[in-house]
Amino acid sequence: MIRAGNHSAVSLLPPALLMAVLLHCRTLDEPFIPQSGDQSTRLAGRVVDASGPVANAVVRIQATEVKTATDGAGRFDFHAPRAVDSVALTAWAPGYFIGGGALCAPGDTLLLIELHEHHHSDNHEYAWIGANAGFGDPNNCQNCHAAAAGDQTPLPFDDWAGDAHARSAGNHRFLTMYLGTDIYGNRSPDTRYGYSRDYGTFPLAPIYDATWFGPGYKLDFPATAGNCAACHVPAAAIDNAYGVDPSGVSGVEAEGISCDFCHKVWDVTLNPSTGIPYENRPGVLSFQFRRPPEGHQFFSGPLDDVAPGEDTFTPVQKQSRYCAPCHFGTFWGVTIYNSFGEWLESPYSDPENGQTCQDCHMPRGQADHFARIDKGGRIRDPATLATHRMPGALDEDLLRNAVTLTAAARVEGGVVVVDVSVENDKTGHHVPTDSPLRHLILLVTAITAAGDTLEQVGGSVLPDWCGTGDPGSGCYAGLPGKAYARILEELWTGVRPTGAYWNMTRVVSDNRLAAFAEDRSAYRFVLPESGTVVIDISLYFRRSFRALAEWKAWSDPDVLMASQRLVPVQ
Repeated sequence: MIRAGNHSAVSLLPPALLMAVLLHCRTLDEPFIPQSGDQSTRLAGRVVDASGPVANAVVRIQATEVKTATDGAGRFDFHAPRAVDSVALTAWAPGYFIGGGALCAPGDTLLLIELHEHHHSDNHEYAWIGANAGFGDPNNCQNCHAAAAGDQTPLPFDDWAGDAHARSAGNHRFLTMYLGTDIYGNRSPDTRYGYSRDYGTFPLAPIYDATWFGPGYKLDFPATAGNCAACHVPAAAIDNAYGVDPSGVSGVEAEGISCDFCHKVWDVTLNPSTGIPYENRPGVLSFQFRRPPEGHQFFSGPLDDVAPGEDTFTPVQKQSRYCAPCHFGTFWGVTIYNSFGEWLESPYSDPENGQTCQDCHMPRGQADHFARIDKGGRIRDPATLATHRMPGALDEDLLRNAVTLTAAARVEGGVVVVDVSVENDKTGHHVPTDSPLRHLILLVTAITAAGDTLEQVGGSVLPDWCGTGDPGSGCYAGLPGKAYARILEELWTGVRPTGAYWNMTRVVSDNRLAAFAEDRSAYRFVLPESGTVVIDISLYFRRSFRALAEWKAWSDPDVLMASQRLVPVQ
């Protein structure tokens, strides 16, 4: 709370003016010296807790960059911007909820802001708050953090509702791979087993007939739930990471990676020797939570001035390690998901001039408030607010801005030579990353003006797993080009490529593009005796191997990331 004298009404100051205000910020080794200057704009007082003064607390004019720090006696003293009738002051220090938030008038010099310690334990009996207002609780996030009718600027709930994190529990590729079905519920036969006197039982490769609808975790391990829920359904799995069947969740737990879950995260546990999560602590097992005791609430976030309420600041939500638990994962000693590790090994992790995951996947500047104004929200500098849309592999614009494609064509001694470069110059991890089903397809087509295909006499061709059949329907096997993928092979069955990484696998090949890596390839075609030659170069992002998509009845279209048309000069 904040105590002061009489307050006048709020007069909003343009953010640009507030940002321009320069304040003297004391540190604890400096003496406390009352501010000089216009006393009518002075704001002074103390920050205390139940035991006395709170030193080095951040005191801020709410929703601005205007701030100072308390001295060893908990005192603060600075000037408000001119031309304001009143401001809201907040204070925060580590271990406390953010205090203040009430209006005070410039000229008040006897202000008192009281801080209250937050709890430092995790309440395993806490019941999650649903994000959707349909759950009927006034505290549901949508009630305050969704745009009001007629407001075209999306707020955090609106962004999140359209994001992949909100659909993590119901993603059709995830669930059909988990259950061993297609999207219509048709289920593949249970895994067949052979027997060896030396090894005992071992899995056999499936029979690819009309009863086969693709692999599934529950086909191979029908008696266990696995650890998939630790990332895909974390609200359900938080206290039972290996015991939750993702296909059976409902209610709040089916919201996927929800608002309440993310804002209960206090810190992340990483292996200090590697900087990545421990292999046996996927998802929720690597997060530290602060679920509140009964009768209280707790929200952690990246702002230190969200008050009044039981909110506090934690820096981890602006750090890449916040993403690590669910974007790194190993199975049977093979690293499968590793976008965090790839970032960590790249120049993007440089703390001085690199970029965090949030810089690209939670960009700022799209809204100037994160709660509805009529619900207590405040206008802020858009550069301080991150979108919760979190663009990723579902965002075609992000995919199209991931790499740079360049190409050139020339004629040499009766042969058309096409040189192609694909460079990962815009992405802080491998392209593609995470799911081993994802791959890029570089397709090079050489035809005459009449539409006749030129004979290829040099360069690579696309592998069988790019699909055999009609190129017009996306089957590109045997055509000029190159695929970029991480190919896994199951150790016992020899199936490859496989997405059944819950089984023991080995990495057969990996030619994905690391951050700042460039791949060059060349293709040679017989030059026709006459006529114009046209070279079309296309780079596609494909979410899964063609055969797997057909078994599962997935219909996700390829995304054209880049293209170029060339006419070589003869």
